[in-house]
Amino acid sequence: MSPSSNIRLAVPFFMVRDMEASLKFYVEKLGFTITNQWTPRGKIEWCWLQRDEVSIMLQENRNTEKFDQEGPHGKGVSTCFQCVDALILYHAFMEKGIEIKEPFVGNNMWVVNFPDPDGYTLDFESPTDVPEETMYSEWFK
Repeated sequence: MSPSSNIRLAVPFFMVRDMEASLKFYVEKLGFTITNQWTPRGKIEWCWLQRDEVSIMLQENRNTEKFDQEGPHGKGVSTCFQCVDALILYHAFMEKGIEIKEPFVGNNMWVVNFPDPDGYTLDFESPTDVPEETMYSEWFK
């Protein structure tokens, strides 16, 4: 293996306050599947989730008091999921009851973004030739 082909994947790893709430969000609302898990005390404390070709990891913080004192989690952290059609996901996620800001075009991509239960920003993006800064409501009439 050459050094240039050694690194093949980066997987976001989110520390979460409530694994049950996070799994409900990621599995039931966003359509991820649990592909690996760690259950040292009879419940999931860490897991690997996958949807299509994308993976994320979640781990529940054992000390929720300290977790809460550390301040807002996810502030300044965005995970950008590159998609074929982010607008299809926008509609699917809205049907699941996720509150999402109106999609817009940024950097030649439709951007659908919203926070997860711990404040991590999730951006689902897909290429477009629609002019920059176009709002979905301006484009889809």
